[in-house]
Amino acid sequence: MQRELGQVLRTSERFEQHKLRKIEGIKSSLRRNQTIEKREDLLFQIIQEYRKYQIDSAISYTQQYRDIAERLKDPERINQASILLARLLSSAGKFIESGNLLRQIKRDSLSAALLPDYFDAFLAFNSHYGQSSNTERYFTQSEIYRDSLLTVLDSSSLDYNIALATKHLFHNEAEKAKEILLQLLRQTTDNQPERAVIAYLMGIIYKNEGDIEKQLYYFSISAITDIKQVVKDNASLQSLALCYYEVGDIDKAFTFIQKAIDDAVFSNVRYRTLENSSFYSIINASFQEKEAEQKRVLRENLMVISLLTLLLVIALFILFKQIQKLKATRADLHEANQALLRLNEELRQVNTDLSEANHIKEEYITQFFDICSSYIDKIEEQRATVRKKFAQGKLDDISKMLKSQDVVKHELEDLYRNFDVIFLNLYPSFIDDFNKLLRPEERMNLDNNELNTELRIFALIRLGIADSAKIASFLRYSLRTVYNYRVKVRNKVAGSKDEFEDKIRDIGTIRSF
Repeated sequence: MQRELGQVLRTSERFEQHKLRKIEGIKSSLRRNQTIEKREDLLFQIIQEYRKYQIDSAISYTQQYRDIAERLKDPERINQASILLARLLSSAGKFIESGNLLRQIKRDSLSAALLPDYFDAFLAFNSHYGQSSNTERYFTQSEIYRDSLLTVLDSSSLDYNIALATKHLFHNEAEKAKEILLQLLRQTTDNQPERAVIAYLMGIIYKNEGDIEKQLYYFSISAITDIKQVVKDNASLQSLALCYYEVGDIDKAFTFIQKAIDDAVFSNVRYRTLENSSFYSIINASFQEKEAEQKRVLRENLMVISLLTLLLVIALFILFKQIQKLKATRADLHEANQALLRLNEELRQVNTDLSEANHIKEEYITQFFDICSSYIDKIEEQRATVRKKFAQGKLDDISKMLKSQDVVKHELEDLYRNFDVIFLNLYPSFIDDFNKLLRPEERMNLDNNELNTELRIFALIRLGIADSAKIASFLRYSLRTVYNYRVKVRNKVAGSKDEFEDKIRDIGTIRSF
């Protein structure tokens, strides 16, 4: 396995050139005039190529991807881009930005397809933050999100089994983890980047058991896959360096830790850089000691002092950068607080509008019961008249009353008049808003506060009664008549006919802020 690893390491430039040609091919397609939908797909492809290779580029293209998704008003792609961006930011050590972005994503707005990425992003954020701050509670939180991830992954999938094995590993159930991982290794090849993770977890199991030979074997498998897949965000090379350092092979330890640091710096994955740097100083010191065994003690001391000075400068530089980030974060937080105040004010206004709407509803519910009571009184009065005439034997009068349409006509007029008054009080701007949807020459001018037949039909549609049969029943028209009225009005519309009735339903709606 070590021989194969050496061969792959020597030809690593070939794998990287292949990847760069693939990236350049996607960029070339992106530079050509493409539809916005095609650009969106190409950006997603290039993000997948960069995410484990060069994180700054991945972040940049993810931001472009999210911008296009927002222009297309595609909620699924917007959420996908936000989750992906949050995960990349946490890998880059931008925990505040990553945390803020994750908190902005509404869990209940996500599709089932995005839930695994959502929980994985939270898992990664807490894991990276825990490694950066060495805080136990973030590691605990990452395990909670791993449990959530397991509930939404397909139990037969590779990702599910890797997550389950990781859970067993971190819960000291090494045999269960080993059983799953060995099965996965048999099922995967070097063409699958997941193989590197599987082999790395096997190496960790044997590290816990103190078996250095099997550590070297499985970390080598992991490193081979990482090199072939050009994964710069890797843990395998660092682990190999530590194994060789432990067995006393300082040359190989230095080779692998140097490669690990170069990869981490190139990919700009902050927590990898910090991890590698902490081990690099140890391995490098041993390497330098071996190379300078015959050199004078004074020169060795000067080298140590120089190294410490360099580390101090790096630490001061990192501290300066963190202070700059903190200042920027405070400015962003102030701006966010101002935006929150504005949103609270808008919320108070919406609540006021809702309160007024509820008052109007109560008023018209009372009026509805009054009308119903009035109709009951009229029915009782008519029954009393019929009984009286029947008792007097005036059957002809009763027959005339039953055949007469005057009462029904009068009651329908009262019904429509009451409907007009109530509806226009509920939606006082209905006629004006309705006219705005029509061409100027087709707009309606009403002399009184009553609706005509066309407006009554669309008033019912505004109330949610879109079925022509129900409208015809209410207005005492034939189904054909109602259909003709609807088609006649649609032909007067200024904009899209297909969106006309949707816009009618939006008249008077209180918009969410």
